[in-house]
Amino acid sequence: MAFLFLLILSRLFYIQVIWGNVLQEKAIDQWTREIPIIANRGKIVDTNGVVLANNQDTYTVFVRKKAVSNVSELSKDLSEILEIDYDYVYNRLTKTSSSEVIIKSHVEKARIDKLAQKNYKGVYYSRDNSREYVYGDFLSQVLGFTSIDNSGQSGIERRYDKYLSGIDGEILYETDIVGVEIENSSPTYVPATNGLNVKLTIDYEIQELTEKAMEEAYEVHQAKSASCIVMNPQNGEILALAIKPSYNLNEIPREDISLLNKLSRNGIVSDSYEPGSTFKIITSAINVEENLNGNKNAFNLSHIYNSSRYRYIDGQKVKCWSDHKNGKHQNLDLGQALNNSCNPIFVDIAMSLGVETIYEYLNKFGFGQTTGIDFIGEASGMLLPKHAVMNVDLARIGFGQTVANITFHILLKRYTKTTVL
Repeated sequence: MAFLFLLILSRLFYIQVIWGNVLQEKAIDQWTREIPIIANRGKIVDTNGVVLANNQDTYTVFVRKKAVSNVSELSKDLSEILEIDYDYVYNRLTKTSSSEVIIKSHVEKARIDKLAQKNYKGVYYSRDNSREYVYGDFLSQVLGFTSIDNSGQSGIERRYDKYLSGIDGEILYETDIVGVEIENSSPTYVPATNGLNVKLTIDYEIQELTEKAMEEAYEVHQAKSASCIVMNPQNGEILALAIKPSYNLNEIPREDISLLNKLSRNGIVSDSYEPGSTFKIITSAINVEENLNGNKNAFNLSHIYNSSRYRYIDGQKVKCWSDHKNGKHQNLDLGQALNNSCNPIFVDIAMSLGVETIYEYLNKFGFGQTTGIDFIGEASGMLLPKHAVMNVDLARIGFGQTVANITFHILLKRYTKTTVL
């Protein structure tokens, strides 16, 4: 008897103390119904506070099936007011297993007002918000877009989704066993916590000019794509970034995934390529720095380089691009070599400085590394392992080949800074 008594006491202790909170939650769930309160998604603004991504008030329509007295009549009114198929609504109310069904999301307030005049029992509304991009086809690859339920899918929307999303609240109504609201009961209100705003380093006015310039370049030259970055040279902040072709963020081609992936891809951040002759600026900077530091292998600024159009490295011929042009190939100093983009001269610089010195500076400039820019999917670029570099590789690195990078390989600053406005 004592053993049975202790067994019963143990069971009561387990149910009331250990299992108590879980059972209380289940009980509350059985005699209450929740209407979600969707948190306002945070805004995305430019560096001066110009709003780029905002919210438009829309609503979701719910129906608690057991509280509906006339399914046919309700289905008819819902289909007419919400402009959806009658059979779809009727089947949702009669053939689905859940006690509460969503009829339609992102409904305009004017339609909700018409439906509210009918005063149907069992019909509820909650604000769900729709993402609105103020300028449409503007900064599209950077801002990104959200899913139907306002979850960030790409760009800044995805990168800062946990900050932009906020925390949803709810209204709890007491109901009877079939889900009908109990009269004179007091609902419980749990407020939503709105998302944080994100402030970009992008400047709207500079971005607008950049967008127009890229659109013109894309159309006039019938290019496969056109892209541009405008940066603050003092601190590396990105003031504008435009890629064409683009798309309107308010008219996302969700039905064509391949097209959407193509148009939404930020190739400036995600793609790598050989920089080519633009890399000669890096080679020149390395040479100048080493010359100032007293490296005897570095050429001084007044040095006149060999006028030959060719260099032979490990039996391979490296030539100047002007080889196919008319005119004499004259002796050049470093400034003239840059001005004429002369490959052999930058081969001379790279070969003179050597692998160790060149790679020391490549690491300092961030080649082969990610920058930590505020964007998902950043490429790190490609750099041959130092131990695998042969003379011919070093020669080509001097004028921007055999090294691949992303556009932001020397960036120090980021796209954004999250702030509560």
